[in-house]
Amino acid sequence: MKYVGLQQQITSNNRKSVLLLLLFPILVLVMVYAFSFIIHFSSDYPYSLDIVNQDFISTIPFVLIGVGIWFVIAYFSNSAIINRAAQSHTLSRKENMRVYNLTENLCMSIGMKMPKLRIIESDALNAFASGINQKTFTITLTRGIINTLDDDELEGVIAHELTHIRNSDVKLLIVSVIFVGIFSFVMQIASRSLFYGNAFGRNRKKDKDGGIALIIIMLLAAIAYFLSLIFKMALSRKREYMADAGAVELTRRPLALANALQKISGNSHIEKVKSKDMQEMYIDYTPPKKRSFSFSSLFATHPPIEKRIQYLQQLYEGM
Repeated sequence: MKYVGLQQQITSNNRKSVLLLLLFPILVLVMVYAFSFIIHFSSDYPYSLDIVNQDFISTIPFVLIGVGIWFVIAYFSNSAIINRAAQSHTLSRKENMRVYNLTENLCMSIGMKMPKLRIIESDALNAFASGINQKTFTITLTRGIINTLDDDELEGVIAHELTHIRNSDVKLLIVSVIFVGIFSFVMQIASRSLFYGNAFGRNRKKDKDGGIALIIIMLLAAIAYFLSLIFKMALSRKREYMADAGAVELTRRPLALANALQKISGNSHIEKVKSKDMQEMYIDYTPPKKRSFSFSSLFATHPPIEKRIQYLQQLYEGM
């Protein structure tokens, strides 16, 4: 894979962000319309597409307002949520001058404002970038990766995370995670209501009718969730290759990052961090139990680390 250039990648990711912002609400509206269509079609009342369209149009403002409120709250509170999920704390300059110097030197070389630095107290070897603007951009490292890698290798990892920030990858990921979470939430509410609550709807004759409505909601939300995952995964793997290439552009040492990935491989699992959304942000995420093949491998958030190392070696040979 050839690195297409930083500015071109930033422009591409900004376009994808806009596309995601459009696709996910559209998917929400399609799900709402499908629900209205199926409910009217299966009712005992005379079927009319005009009634379906009128009901759908009347619900659009409520759906968009609800999605908008969810998005705004999640978008602007994401940093606090991520830090809490990662169980990280601030890495002070006094505590680790080495990490600060490496990060500061890289930022100065490209005229970039230095992000915040945080640390996870874990022997695992991993790192990730997060944030939506200059005030919240953060690079989080594990204690293990700081203590294990030498300066050149750690610089390569930090450069990789800085590239995620520069490429707007972190904002792109947050947008996709928020909307995937909406469909997941709808599925959970529908399933819990089906088992623990009474069904809803003014025109229902029996609880059975409401149960059918909830099953339809669950199925539609599951389909939307599946499609939203495809949207998200379509962006995820390429993002890591681009960040690796961007790190090489910053450090001019592809083998240093390759060596870092070699050390990270098999040692990246952070036991105490369970969030799947967090795992997608890591420089590497490999499930602790590997299988030769599984359905989940089709939705892998990262390309195989061996291929990334091979790609970096090819970059070195081409320099």
